[in-house]
Amino acid sequence: MAELRNCPSCGTLYVRNSVRDVCEKCYKEEEKKYDIVYKFLKKRENRSATKDTVVEQTGVDEELIFKWVRKGRLQLAQFPNLGYPCAKCGTIIREGKLCTNCISSIRNDLEVHEKEEIRKEQIQLRTYHSQ
Repeated sequence: MAELRNCPSCGTLYVRNSVRDVCEKCYKEEEKKYDIVYKFLKKRENRSATKDTVVEQTGVDEELIFKWVRKGRLQLAQFPNLGYPCAKCGTIIREGKLCTNCISSIRNDLEVHEKEEIRKEQIQLRTYHSQ
């Protein structure tokens, strides 16, 4: 279902839908930039370009490149040196929202938390039974 929002790029009020997350004007501008990036990457010698090289050569903002990689518009199988930042630490990743280090860190934190909760329950049970 569509909803009324301000465009994150220009601030214009627009109707957001499942296809576009910016207003019509910004969408058209993004599409022009996408064409520039895609034409650059389509050349055989540029397929292994890094994000920094693409930004430098095309003038397109890295956030747009990340957006297109996340959405699958720029296929990582075709462009092996592209990726997007981990939502937690910013390390460049190729899938998911978190890098393996952040996933491991969160899992470890959860394990520590679970052990602490079990320890607290055991203390409460001992205190309850000793009264």
